[in-house]
Amino acid sequence: MKVDLNADVGESYGRYTLGLDEELIPLISSANIACGFHAGDPVVLEKTVGICEKAGTAIGAHPGFPDLQGFGRRNMNLSVKEVKAMMLYQIGAVDAFLHKNGGKLQHVKPHGALYNMAAKEESLAKAICEAVLEYDKSLIILAQSSGALYKEAVKLGLPVRAEVFMDRAYEEDGSLVARSKEGAMITDENLAIERVLSMILKGKVQAISGKEIPIQADSVCVHGDGEKALLFVKKLRAALMENGVEIRKLCE
Repeated sequence: MKVDLNADVGESYGRYTLGLDEELIPLISSANIACGFHAGDPVVLEKTVGICEKAGTAIGAHPGFPDLQGFGRRNMNLSVKEVKAMMLYQIGAVDAFLHKNGGKLQHVKPHGALYNMAAKEESLAKAICEAVLEYDKSLIILAQSSGALYKEAVKLGLPVRAEVFMDRAYEEDGSLVARSKEGAMITDENLAIERVLSMILKGKVQAISGKEIPIQADSVCVHGDGEKALLFVKKLRAALMENGVEIRKLCE
């Protein structure tokens, strides 16, 4: 058994620091780096890429809606042309800092509202996938297996991996419970680990309704801005090792 362990990083901005990137990045196998639209800036982006390269952590672009104030978690109604241009712009920003040292971008994972909307809206999912296809068809799409983005990536022949969340609750259809809903966030690290092990080893997870639903887990996400992110990752790594699950990059 093997699984990728990813986290959203590079989300500081200017004088404001968010997350414990320097401690967290060496503990994960893949990093989703903010591209400057929902969080991050050029200096933070360059620094975060450098931390990943030093740690040997695979790098992915984490594009979001242009919404710094709302941290990319507010829905936006954009045209297909706007979405594709926005995606290309942000992927290119991360890749520029990799290019200077001869590095290779591994994957693309949309952020926040863009991610959730793309899981439900086929047209948005298609626009995202077409942008990735036009930029580099070898890039891996990271998405929920039950959503439109995953299905569209498969349809267009892009490499795609199924992502699950350690610290989020699920609806019966496999979608994430909205953050505004009670019980959406899993704050007990022991419960979170128990759920992740069930997703990886059994392919099942308990939805917020109590019903057990099927789920595919190629990569586990821990939000880097979470209060317990570092603790979650440390305990999860130990639990995976105890259960014979190897942590490997998406590209491996």
